[in-house]
Amino acid sequence: MAKVILGVTISLDGFAEDSKGGVGALYPDLDTLRKTDLLQESIRTTGSVVMAWKEFAMAEDPDLYAGNYEYQVPIFVFTDKAPEEHPKETDKLTFTFVTDGIESAVRQAKVAAGRKDVTIIGSTATVQQVLNAGLADELQIDIIPIFLHNGFRPFELIDENIMLKKIKVVEAGERTSLQFRIEGNKNIKFKEKIL
Repeated sequence: MAKVILGVTISLDGFAEDSKGGVGALYPDLDTLRKTDLLQESIRTTGSVVMAWKEFAMAEDPDLYAGNYEYQVPIFVFTDKAPEEHPKETDKLTFTFVTDGIESAVRQAKVAAGRKDVTIIGSTATVQQVLNAGLADELQIDIIPIFLHNGFRPFELIDENIMLKKIKVVEAGERTSLQFRIEGNKNIKFKEKIL
């Protein structure tokens, strides 16, 4: 069965973004990472991607996603407002700008993914929203051996009732990938039963 996988890269001291909100320092191994079994498997099993506007806007030229981005699949960008100019697409990579929330973006991405997984590209705010809303089945935390010393930590405002079960630990070049099944947020499951 297809899963929703939330992925985030952090420094050894737990930051997913530097003090200016950048992530460049967390990807000194990007060329190597692209060749690892870890990323290649994710590319093979991913049927759609969800990301926030912040992650989408990190590309200097959004048209470069088409044909160049690792995941050549439908991409759902949750945002307050769609861009005036729609970025270039291919027969595989399309963009949908979702203005009615992350829950809607994940729901649409599941439909587009079919039997494949939905991969959520996580920044600090995205990780917090996804985990607290109970939208992901698995959490993948890639740890890169650097210290940022300050910035934004993705797990500081996470609901205390979220439970994780370790699935796998993978070494991929310089990074260590910790993969967890999200056992659930007891508060969310309780609310769902009431509704």
